[in-house]
Amino acid sequence: MNDDALRPELAALDRRFVLADQSVTLPKGPVRLLKPRNPDDLISEAEFAEDERLPYWADLWPSAIVLAEHLETHPAAPRAAGTRPRALELGCGLGLVTIAATRAGYEVLATDYYADATRFAARNALRNGVAEPATRMVDWRHFPDDLGTFDLVLAADVLYERPYAPLVAEAIRRTLAPGGRALVADQGRVALGAFLEEVQARRLAPRIVHHEVRPTVPAAPEGSAVHSITVYELRDVA
Repeated sequence: MNDDALRPELAALDRRFVLADQSVTLPKGPVRLLKPRNPDDLISEAEFAEDERLPYWADLWPSAIVLAEHLETHPAAPRAAGTRPRALELGCGLGLVTIAATRAGYEVLATDYYADATRFAARNALRNGVAEPATRMVDWRHFPDDLGTFDLVLAADVLYERPYAPLVAEAIRRTLAPGGRALVADQGRVALGAFLEEVQARRLAPRIVHHEVRPTVPAAPEGSAVHSITVYELRDVA
């Protein structure tokens, strides 16, 4: 899409941020992401003092790439003509997983705690020839009652703080449709163990559907830094 045709709040990202490009090759083709050049420039002492908020959304994490690849190699099951299964992304960041889910056949609602993350997700979708997703700013601590339920709930690398374990587990429980499933990609963050306990306490059964070792993005100068990434599938056992 020509940037001149963007909605004003999406076009304004050019003026508000120093931008950079990052390309990712997925099974259904390359994705070119627009992102803030230096996420460290976005750190706000006031926001951190208020709720320890940090701009994790502005980086592209290996877990997001692995989950995006998994989605594109496991597309949505066909449905009646004109209907698409619904997917929710918790913590959409730059939008790579949302783009992959859309290309895999889902109608996606992309959510994040940062409004700017939802804007980048929308702009990156349009930039890659994908329909603009619905977006919404969502605070897991004050989870809205009107999001509805979804056939697929997605989250990539959202367990980087211990308090997030019950919050993410509860968000999945509340938004997962009967018979639906969640896919959570994690690279060994501190809250993973507690999260797996929390989902089981909510009668959501986790199982590993993918595991691999992936280099950091971008690669470390010495080329030796790697992450062990696991994709968990969660289903209701009630």
